[in-house]
Amino acid sequence: MDMQDIIIRKRDGGVLSPAEIRFFVDGYVREEIPDYQASALLMAIYFQGLDRGETMELTEAMRRSGDTVDLSSVPGIKVDKHSTGGVGDKTTLIVGPIAAACGVPVAKMSGRGLGFTGGTVDKLESIPGLRTTLEPEAFMKQVRETGIALIGQSGHITPADKKLYALRDVTGTVENMSLIASSIMSKKLAAGSDAIVLDVKCGRGAFMKSQEDARRLAQIMVDIGADAGRRTIAIITDMSQPLGDAVGNALEVQEAIHVLRNEGPEDITELSVEIAGAMIYLGGRVRTYEEGAYVARQALVSGAGLEKLRALITAQGGDPLVCDDPSILTVSPSECDVIAQETGYIRQIDAEQIGIASQHSGAGRATKEDSIDPGAGILLHVKVGDHVSKGDVLASVFSSGRKKADAAAEQARKAYIIDKKKPEKPTLIKEIVGK
Repeated sequence: MDMQDIIIRKRDGGVLSPAEIRFFVDGYVREEIPDYQASALLMAIYFQGLDRGETMELTEAMRRSGDTVDLSSVPGIKVDKHSTGGVGDKTTLIVGPIAAACGVPVAKMSGRGLGFTGGTVDKLESIPGLRTTLEPEAFMKQVRETGIALIGQSGHITPADKKLYALRDVTGTVENMSLIASSIMSKKLAAGSDAIVLDVKCGRGAFMKSQEDARRLAQIMVDIGADAGRRTIAIITDMSQPLGDAVGNALEVQEAIHVLRNEGPEDITELSVEIAGAMIYLGGRVRTYEEGAYVARQALVSGAGLEKLRALITAQGGDPLVCDDPSILTVSPSECDVIAQETGYIRQIDAEQIGIASQHSGAGRATKEDSIDPGAGILLHVKVGDHVSKGDVLASVFSSGRKKADAAAEQARKAYIIDKKKPEKPTLIKEIVGK
């Protein structure tokens, strides 16, 4: 095959064959196709798009480019969960234990945070002693015995996606729905679970700014799941303001534990029950989607989810006492408050600005090589629709030093808009695709 012919065909709006897509992906991974030709094809795809068949073939080619996980030794229907990223999104730490407590095996590989979006692995590593790296057989054994394991993603999973994403990032070709969907789903399919629940965010703190774009992305990913023989549900959720009250690694683990003790903020609790319910439904433990949410709520209220988190932490070498006393987790010592400058109602808390402020505090990283401060972050004291008086504390910023805390607090102030008129609270769960 000739790479130039493939580029021209897609440039002119043609449909690429499965063999052509495999030739491109395999050749690029083996470094037989240069960056300039790969960039040209990505730009052609960006403008001309991929149809459903092409998107599936690209996903499959990337999935097959590296290791795949075989979970057949784990009995039951294994269900994975993925979020498209947000600010304050610690749902994996909540929904995984709840689903596992209800009999759904959860064998999850997660990533680290980059930019203003947090990563589950970073959150887990704020728990003293907890290991996020397990050998494959130990990973499978833990899922068989405990019902759940949460570890960092292997460097050998979907190497084609890593190479192509790095190229998309520097060539202005990230924002194509099929490329985004195939990137996400290639990793999910390689991870080996039988079914997948997707939390697709929309709003100012999300990659998809509009609900319409989030719906389009969700449908493409649900279609990929169906074509691959994996039952897939996508829940479209709001990320116009941060999820929950805590943003930052140790702070978010504390909040996850509070949710599992049925003491958490209303929004993160509601979403966690919805996602866990979808996992329980896809895992075949209930007959309807709605029954799944009911069973998930019961597991949360009874404390079964918290006990499953305790078992997970213990199995991976962490200190299970954090489940009894979340204050064991170290929070950075320098604190700076964000103060209301006027009286009125909170009309907006820009999730992206809060995420950037959290990054400035030390809770996030600008590049994958950066280190983070697990105790840094932001604790919100009000949400959209709340009434505040001039001088009230809107949020508290925690950092390792006063200078960083002050800078992060100054950034966080930009997130808040206060109005005299009380606004409607945003709808958290927008719609469900694939139910």
